Amino acid sequence: MKLQRQALLSIGIFILFIAGMSLIQFATPDMPDNDGFYHIKLAQIMRIEGLKPKFPWLPLSILNPQEYYDHHFLYHVALIPFTWFADLRLGAKWSAVVFSSLAFLAVWFLFHRQRIPYDWLWALALLGISDAFLYRMSVTRAQSLSLAFLAIGMTWLLERKYKHLVILSFIYVWLYDAFPLMLALGFLYVLAVLLSERRLEYKPLLFIAGGIALGMIVNPYFPDNIIFSWNHMLPKLTDATAVSVGNEWFPYTTQQLLENSLFSLLFFVSGIFALGLTSCRMDVRTAFALLASLLFGLMLMQARRFVEYFPPFALIFAAFAWAAHFLDRQFACRISTPSPFKRILHNAPLLLLSAAVILGASRSIPRAGEAINDSKPYDLYAGASQWLVENTPAGSRVFQTDWDDFPRLFFYNTHNTYLIGLDPTYMQLYDPELYDLWVLITQGKVENPSRIIALRFGSQYVHTDLKHGSFIKAAERDPGLREVYRDDQAILYEVLSPSQ
Repeated sequence: MKLQRQALLSIGIFILFIAGMSLIQFATPDMPDNDGFYHIKLAQIMRIEGLKPKFPWLPLSILNPQEYYDHHFLYHVALIPFTWFADLRLGAKWSAVVFSSLAFLAVWFLFHRQRIPYDWLWALALLGISDAFLYRMSVTRAQSLSLAFLAIGMTWLLERKYKHLVILSFIYVWLYDAFPLMLALGFLYVLAVLLSERRLEYKPLLFIAGGIALGMIVNPYFPDNIIFSWNHMLPKLTDATAVSVGNEWFPYTTQQLLENSLFSLLFFVSGIFALGLTSCRMDVRTAFALLASLLFGLMLMQARRFVEYFPPFALIFAAFAWAAHFLDRQFACRISTPSPFKRILHNAPLLLLSAAVILGASRSIPRAGEAINDSKPYDLYAGASQWLVENTPAGSRVFQTDWDDFPRLFFYNTHNTYLIGLDPTYMQLYDPELYDLWVLITQGKVENPSRIIALRFGSQYVHTDLKHGSFIKAAERDPGLREVYRDDQAILYEVLSPSQ
C-alpha cells in the first residue's frame, strides 16, 4: 500500500508539472528560442538516417563533416519519439513540457528520498520560483534533462551510492556537454563533508571522474568529441574570444534578476535565515545544497543562461535548511495543549510555504507564458527556405548575414548547406580570418562583396533578414548580386559569375 501511495503521489505531481508547463508552452503556437528548431530537425534526421548521420551543413566550422561531434547525442535520441508528430513544432513543444516535468520530478525525488516534510509542496514550488527559469525549461534544449541528472546525482551523493555515479556521469557525457557540472557537484559534496564532519570523502570524485572519462573515451564520436569539447568550452571559460554568442552568455542586471527570479532569491534568503535559528552544526546535506546554490548563483552573475540551475538549487537549499526546524514533524511533539493559537503556530510553516507556492506560481507561470508569446513567428524564413529548396542545386552553400538564423533555415531546408550557425565561435575557431571577413561583409563594410562571397566562402546564394540595412545597401550596389526573392522576413540574392 505504501508503494502504491508513493506511485500515485509521483504520478499526481508529474501531472501537475505537465499542466503547469503546458500552460506556459502553449500560450503561443510559436517556439521559444532558435536552437529548438535545430534539435528537433536533427532528431528527425537521426530517426530516418540512423543515430549517427552525416552532417554536411556547416562545412566552414568545427562542425564540418570530418570533425562533426553531436554534443547533444542522447538528447537527440530522447527527442526521436517526438518527431513522429506530423507537425514537428508540436513535437518540439511537447518534448519541452515532458522533459522539464521530468526534471521537476527528479527534484521531488531528491526531497522524497531525503524525507523532507511536505516534499510534494516543496517540489511544486518549482512552478513559481522564477519566470526566467520556467522560460528556460520551456525551450527545446537539453538543460531540463541536465537539471534532472544533477538532482539525481545529488540524491545519490547524499545516499552514498557512489557506484551509481559512474553510470550517471557516463550517460551525462553522451547527453549534453554540461557534464563538468557533475564533477563540480561531486567536489562540493566532498567539501561539505569536510566542513561538516571533518573528514575527507574523496571517493565520489573518483567515481564521477571515472564515469566522465569512460563517457569521453567510449564514445561514438571519439576522439573528435574531446577535440570539440576543448575548443567549445575553453573560449567561454577563459573569455578567450570577444565574439558575441548571444544574450544568454551575458548577465542579468540586478533589476532584471529581482523581477524574473524574486521567489528563488526569497527562498535562498529564507534558508540563510533558517540556519540562523539553530545552534546546531550544519549537516552535510544543507551545507552541500548551500555550496551548490552559491556556485550556481555565481555562475548566474556571469551568464543569464545559468538561471536554469540557480533557482532550483536555491529551493533545494531552503528545503534542507528548514527541514530541521519548523517543518520537522517532531515539532508537533512539543505542542502539548491543542489551543487554536498553538495550532496556528504549528501550521504556520505549512501555510507560509503553501502561500509562497500559490503566489509564486500565479506570478511566474503567466509571466513565462508572456515571454514565450513574444517569440519570433514560427514560420520565420519558411518562404525563403522553400524558394531555396525549389530553385537551387542540392548542397549549394548559402551565405547568411546572421549566425543565429541557421536553426530555422536548417529546420525548413536541409537541401542546402550553410556558412555559420549554432555558435559563431565554431567558424571563428575553424578560420579566424574568414570569420573576420564574414563580419565585415555582413556589416556592409565591403564594397561589391559578391566576388569574395563566391571565391572565399564558396557560396552561390545569400540570405539576409531585413535588419541588416548596411549589407542590403551594399548588395544593391553590387552588380554581382541579383535579388531573387523577397518577403516581409528575408531577402535572397543569387551570386552571379563574372560572365553574367
